[in-house]
Amino acid sequence: MNIILILLVVLGGMGLSIEAGLIGPLGSEVGQLWATMSIFGVGAALTLLLVLFFSPRGAPTYTSQPGWTLLGGILGPVYVIVLTLATPVIGIGMTMIGILSGQVAKSLLIDHYGWFATQPKPVGRERLLALLFIVAALVLIAW
Repeated sequence: MNIILILLVVLGGMGLSIEAGLIGPLGSEVGQLWATMSIFGVGAALTLLLVLFFSPRGAPTYTSQPGWTLLGGILGPVYVIVLTLATPVIGIGMTMIGILSGQVAKSLLIDHYGWFATQPKPVGRERLLALLFIVAALVLIAW
């Protein structure tokens, strides 16, 4: 395993917790949809700068890709709206462990069946046990 990538993913997850902590109060002040728009507006501006300065020249355009690959753009705002609604009510910890439970459960299905043009990775007992521990953490935090 590539330890650097694993560490980057863990840091990315920490960033999502920070985002939940920031967007919950923002949504309470300006409204959930305005808070969501602000998160995506700032993110889009930053991404545009990164694309302009660091995008490889001659790379295939996203418009030449199958349409279903662009549907992920719909899921981002849904995720942020859920964060904005849930975090102030149930807390960051409960929100994040709930999201993690859903992510891992769906990820195991995607891995197992090789959906979305990914290489199938059969789900064994170890992965199912890991999911069970995450669900147990969700139950314990909710309790």
